[in-house]
Amino acid sequence: MAGIDINYNAAAVTAYNNLDATNNSLSQVVSQLSSGLQIQTAADNPSGYVVGQYLQEEGNGYTQAISNVQTAVSVLQTAQGALGQEAAILQTMNTLATQVANGGTQSATTLSASQAEFASLQSELDQIAASTNFGGTSLLNGSYAGQTFQVGPYNTSSDQIVITIASSSSTSLGVNSTAVSIGTVSSAEAAMTAVQTAISTVALQAADVGATQNQMTSLSANLTTAQENIQAAHANLVDVNVAQATTQFASLQILEQAGMSVLYQAQQLPNLAQKILQ
Repeated sequence: MAGIDINYNAAAVTAYNNLDATNNSLSQVVSQLSSGLQIQTAADNPSGYVVGQYLQEEGNGYTQAISNVQTAVSVLQTAQGALGQEAAILQTMNTLATQVANGGTQSATTLSASQAEFASLQSELDQIAASTNFGGTSLLNGSYAGQTFQVGPYNTSSDQIVITIASSSSTSLGVNSTAVSIGTVSSAEAAMTAVQTAISTVALQAADVGATQNQMTSLSANLTTAQENIQAAHANLVDVNVAQATTQFASLQILEQAGMSVLYQAQQLPNLAQKILQ
């Protein structure tokens, strides 16, 4: 059985060490509850910290990728709307050419009026192709080629989509003013073929843009699901379990109070030895 020492109070030292450990644990739990994080620095959980950083990196990447996809959809919607307007113009041009090709009812006056309207429509095609842009970047003048959208968190081909939108100017479509006109019946007949070919070209362009838009929309839904899963995994690893931490906090408070009481009692042992000597 250990005796009662005057010079060295082993019981008090043990009680103090236990109380200090309790205080350290209590401070850690308080920090977790106040920050909402169970891993705040690498010292808290070195391996968990590394995994947490990786998950946060991936989650942030998915968040930005979703935004990138939404921007891409807006680009494609802008192009799609402009191509729809061009298709409507070409349909009107085809109607005019077909009307003028009916030579038995045409006069110099009607031919001139029809040609003026036809030329105006040709100019509208060029105006749309030249002015359609997104954020200052032209979409339909032929310069929007090989544009890369980052649609994933990493620099891999599977996380990127390359988009090209062909030119839809009157020259590219073969219906510019130097190529076709409807000033005569014969030229109107040739214009019908050219315009109808242009209608098919624009329809195919619009279909390609629409298919890519649908791909982007589906991709956005998939990215959102992946983002939610990554964020949930990060939260499970890094965020504090409030119920568990609160229970631990209450337990440590009791231990701290008990430890302080025991330390006080242990500090009185030398006084008891002194009384024995009296």
